[in-house]
Amino acid sequence: MQHQSIQQRYEKVAVPKLMEMFGYANTLAVPRMTKIVLNVGTGKHVKDKAFTEHAEKILTAITGQKPLTTFAKKAIANFKIRAGQPVGLKVTLRGKRMDDFLEKLINVTLPRIRDFHGLSTKGFDKKGNYTMGFKEHTAFPEITSDDIERLHGLEVTLVMNTQHKQEGEVLLRALNFPLKAT
Repeated sequence: MQHQSIQQRYEKVAVPKLMEMFGYANTLAVPRMTKIVLNVGTGKHVKDKAFTEHAEKILTAITGQKPLTTFAKKAIANFKIRAGQPVGLKVTLRGKRMDDFLEKLINVTLPRIRDFHGLSTKGFDKKGNYTMGFKEHTAFPEITSDDIERLHGLEVTLVMNTQHKQEGEVLLRALNFPLKAT
């Protein structure tokens, strides 16, 4: 059997399935993935510039896109954070880069995780977006053992234009996303 790209799978499998399940009259009304956001919080390394540069290099290698620095919106005394202080890095992927990243995530990255038995369905929010976290960034194939100076976590959010959690789950399952059976 020939390998299908994410876009082909969406058009041939996901759209008909979603139209049948939820009764959409038009293919343009069918929910789709709008963007993928990758996020690394600098956390306790807020003042460590080397860590931030390392995390920026890793995110650039994983996504092929330079990350944006995020800043604290307000001061939090307990965490020693001041308003305007850099607190993380994020990358937003859309279009072809998003499709390529999703393809790599499903077929290469997730199978590389040790003792992987599928992703929990608890990662959905009320609108149907899915968020998952990686404890270590080493699961991505672009990261070689030479690149590992410090281990850090990474959060990936799949943003869809769905209205309900169930629509998002059906869409991801139709795209062969490895969710655990409910």
